[in-house]
Amino acid sequence: MSKNRRRPRGRHTTVRNVPLRTHWLLLTTFVVTLSAALLLQGYTQHMFDTTPDGAPRTATSAAAVPAQITSGGPVIEGSAARTAKPAARTIALTFDDGPDPVWTPKILDILRRNDVHATFFTVGTQVAAHPDLARRIVADGHQIGLHSFTHTNLGAASAWRRSLELRESQLAIAGATGVTTPLLRPPYSSTSEALTNDDWSAVVQAGQEGYLTILTTQDSEDWRRPGVDRIVANATPNGTDGQILLMHDAGGDRSQTVAALEQLIPELKSAGFRFTTVSDSVALPSPVQSATAADHWQGLALITALRTSDWVLTVLSWLLWAAGAISVLRAVAVLVAARRHVRMRRKPWGRPVTEPVSIIVPAYNESAGIEAAVRSLLASDHPVEIIVVDDGSTDGTADIVEALHLPGVRVIRQQNAGKPAALNTGIAAASCNLLVMVDGDTVFEPDAVRMIVQPFANRRVGAVSGNAKVVNRGGLLGRWQHIEYVVGFNLDRRLFDLAECMPTVPGAVGAFRREALLRIGGVSDTTLAEDTDLTMALCRDGWRVVYEERAKAWTEAPASLGALWKQRYRWCYGTLQAMWKHRGALVQRGQAGKLGRRGLLYLLMFQVLLPLLAPVVDVIAVYGLIFLDPVHIVGLWCAFLLIQVLMGAYAFRLDKEKAGPLWSLPLQQFVYRQLMYLVVIQSVFTAIAGSRLRWQRMERYGSLQVPVTAAEQSASPPLRSWTEELDAAPPTAPSAGFHHGPVEEPWQPYRQQTGSAPEHGPYTEYS
Repeated sequence: MSKNRRRPRGRHTTVRNVPLRTHWLLLTTFVVTLSAALLLQGYTQHMFDTTPDGAPRTATSAAAVPAQITSGGPVIEGSAARTAKPAARTIALTFDDGPDPVWTPKILDILRRNDVHATFFTVGTQVAAHPDLARRIVADGHQIGLHSFTHTNLGAASAWRRSLELRESQLAIAGATGVTTPLLRPPYSSTSEALTNDDWSAVVQAGQEGYLTILTTQDSEDWRRPGVDRIVANATPNGTDGQILLMHDAGGDRSQTVAALEQLIPELKSAGFRFTTVSDSVALPSPVQSATAADHWQGLALITALRTSDWVLTVLSWLLWAAGAISVLRAVAVLVAARRHVRMRRKPWGRPVTEPVSIIVPAYNESAGIEAAVRSLLASDHPVEIIVVDDGSTDGTADIVEALHLPGVRVIRQQNAGKPAALNTGIAAASCNLLVMVDGDTVFEPDAVRMIVQPFANRRVGAVSGNAKVVNRGGLLGRWQHIEYVVGFNLDRRLFDLAECMPTVPGAVGAFRREALLRIGGVSDTTLAEDTDLTMALCRDGWRVVYEERAKAWTEAPASLGALWKQRYRWCYGTLQAMWKHRGALVQRGQAGKLGRRGLLYLLMFQVLLPLLAPVVDVIAVYGLIFLDPVHIVGLWCAFLLIQVLMGAYAFRLDKEKAGPLWSLPLQQFVYRQLMYLVVIQSVFTAIAGSRLRWQRMERYGSLQVPVTAAEQSASPPLRSWTEELDAAPPTAPSAGFHHGPVEEPWQPYRQQTGSAPEHGPYTEYS
C-alpha cells in the first residue's frame, strides 16, 4: 500500500492519477501461463489410456498389413517394410512404461548383479518426472527407447499427434540423458501377427520419421500379476529361437516382476541363453547416439516445463482445498453468528432513546433527488434536525432545498472541498449529540432514524450501522446487487457485530455519537473510503460499533457494469487504504485489537486474498471439465452453489425479503463474480503501484420514486410525486427547531403494489 499523500482541497482533484495498464498485461500473462501449464499437465497426465500393455483389444481388419511383416521378425523398419529376428538362444529383455521411482531401481540392481543389459522403452512423461532414473539406465549400459510421450495408442491417434508424441518423447530423453534413440515400441502392441491396419499406419509413419518399431515375441504377462511362478513360466522360451521378451518396470505393483527376474535370469543363463539388448540381438549397429545441443536444451526446457506444471498444480490444489475449507468454515461461522445475533438483538439496548437527532446530508449536484431524500428524512417518527451541506454544487441543489421552506431543515453552503469536509461542516453545525449521516441519494423509512439510535442506550456504543437496501432490483445486475447487499454485506455485519470488530458503517445509513467523532478529529480525507476509515478510527479509540438491521434505508445501485466497476473500484481501493492506515490495530489491545486481529484479518482473507485466487479457481474449473471427471467438477460446483443458496435463503428470511431473486445465483458465477475479483486485482495493483484514484461520480437512473396511497392505487390515476403526497398531508409543526413527523406508515401501499421501496428521480452522489 502506498503512503498517503496530502490531497489538495476540492472534490475532483488528486495528487496522482496514474492509469495502470501493466497490471492487466501481467494478469493476462499469468492466466495464459497458468492455462498453458494446466493444458500441458492435462495433456500429459489425463489424455491417455491406462489399459495395460498386452490387454485384449477389439479385433479390427489387418488387410493392409504386408504378409512379409506379419510373418517376419519383431524389429520392423516401417518405411521399407523390412523386418529382423533375434539370433538363436538370444533373449532381448525389454521393460515398458517406466521409469518408476520404486520398481526401476530394483530391476536395475538385479540386472547389475547378474551382468545383464536390457532395453527400457520409456514413457516421455515418466522420463520428465524422473530424469535421474533415465540417466542411470543409460549410465548402466542399458539401451533406452521410446514408448510414446503419454502412453497413447498410436494406431488410434491422428498423424499430427503421432509426430508430437514421438518428438516430445525424444526430447524428454535427450534432455534427461543427452542421447537420442530410434527404438520405438508402440503402446498396446504385441507380436507382428497382431498388427492391424491402424497399427501398420503408425509403424509406417514412424519409419518415415526415422524410427525402428520393436515388437515382441514373448509376453511374460507380468502386467496381469499372475504370480511369480506364472511369470517365470511365461517368460521361459519354448525351444532355442531368439526372443524379445516383454516385461514391465512401471504401471503398477511390479513386486512379482522383481521376484521373477531373480529366478528367471539365472535359470535361462544355465539353460544356455544369452541376455542382450534389442540392437545386439539382431546385429544392428549401436542405435543410440549423442543428442545435439539443440535437442538437449529443448529437452531440458520441456522437462522443466513439465515439472513446473506438476509443482504449480500441486500448490494450486492445496491452495484451492484450503480456500474451499476456509469458505465452508466462513459460511458456517456467518450462519451461526447470524442466528446468535438475532437472539442477542431481541434484548433491548436499555431505556428507549428519545433525544433528538441531527441528520447530516452532504450534497454535491444532487438536484434530481435531494428533495425526495430530505422529505423522507423529515417524515421520520423521531425528532430530527436536518442539515444539508451543499459542497459547492453547480446545479442549484441548495436553492431547491431552501425553496421548500421545510421546518427543521437547514442548508449550509460551502466551496467544493469533498465529502469528508462536508461531513465535518455538518458535525460542527449539529446541535445534537446523536448524529445520522446519510448520502444525498438515500431514502429513509419513517422509523429508520428511531431504530438506528436505540443502540446508543449503551454508553459504549459510538456508531451504528443501518441496513442499506437496493431499490432498483430489476434485471440481473440489480438482482445480483440486491443479493450481495442482503447476503454478503448484512450477514457479514451481523458477524462483525457479534465479534465487536465492525469495519464499516456505510455512508448511506449510519449513526454516530458526536463526542466520539470529535475525539478522533472528525472525518478524515486521507482515504477514498471515508466511512470505513471513520469506523476503524472509532474502533481504535475504544468505541463499540454495532449493526441495527431494523434501520432500513433505500439506495439506488449502479445499473451498468461500467458504473458498478467504478463504484466497487473506489470502495475496494479505499478499503485497502483504510486497512493499511489502521494496520497498527493488529498489535493493540482492547477494542482496537478486536478490529485488528478479527476485522482486518477477515477483510484481508475474504475481500483481498481469496478474490485474488478467484481467477485460478475459474481456470482450474475449466481444466477439470476438460481433463478430469466433469461430473465430479460439476458436483463440487453445485455443492458450493448450494451453500450459497442456503446462506442466501437464511439471510433473505432474516431481512424479511422474498427469496425470488435467488434463482439468479447460478448466473452470478459467470459475470458478477468475475467483475468483483477483477476489481480487487485492479485495486491491489493500484495500491502497490502507489497511484491515487480520483473521486468519481456515479450515474443515477431514476429508480427511486414516491409511494402512493391505497386510494390512489384503487383509482389507478397517474402516480403523484412524493412532494405532492407529503404536501397533501403536511408534517406536524416542529418543536424547538426539530421536526417530529407522523408515525403512520406511508410506505405500505407502495410495498403492496411493487414489493419494494419507494423511489425518486435521477441524481448523482459522492462515489
